[in-house]
Order: sequence, then structure tokens, then C-alpha cells
Amino acid sequence: MKKVYLFCSAGMSTSMLAANMQQVANQHSLEIEVKAFPHDKLGEIIATFHPDCILLGPQVKYLHDQTMKEFGNAGIPIAVIDSGDYGMMNGEKVLKAAVKLMRAAGK
Repeated sequence: MKKVYLFCSAGMSTSMLAANMQQVANQHSLEIEVKAFPHDKLGEIIATFHPDCILLGPQVKYLHDQTMKEFGNAGIPIAVIDSGDYGMMNGEKVLKAAVKLMRAAGK
């Protein structure tokens, strides 16, 4: 089971997107678990659950560089969710982007 975890300032708006993404994964019988968390729990979540892909909400885009510095060497692809797809809550497009990231990282 692949773990795609979304992070934003509080985990609230991303939880709606995560639910949409999980629905798409389930419809396509993909072995993917999608969850949302607040960004300040990132280190703890990585250590405990070892996600396969980390997506940051557009509202925490400014934390991307810091996140890459801290966790980029963990071998986990880290990217910022496209703001258009985020605004439209397009779970399918965001899930496809996550799958591409994992493939590119050899996960």
C-alpha cells in the first residue's frame, strides 16, 4: 500500500482533497492510502508512517525549500500541489501527479 500524504497549515482544506483522491484511488482499485496532516507534524509523520509521497498544499508553498532541506534526503518525493487543481479539489489530477512523482523516484 502506497502512502500519499498531504500537508497544509492545519490539515483542514487538504483533508477534503485527500478524501477526493482516496475516492479516485478506490474507484480504480489502487493500493494507495491518502491522508492529510498539519505541516508542523511532518517530521513525526515521516518517522512514524514513512510516506511514499509528500504533497504540500499551495498555502504552505513557502515551506517547500525548508521541507526539502529537512527531509529531501529521506528518499520521499516532495512537491507542491498545483493551485488550480487544489482550488478545483481535482482529486484525480492530484493523484495522477503523485503517482508520477513516485514512479520517477522509483517507489
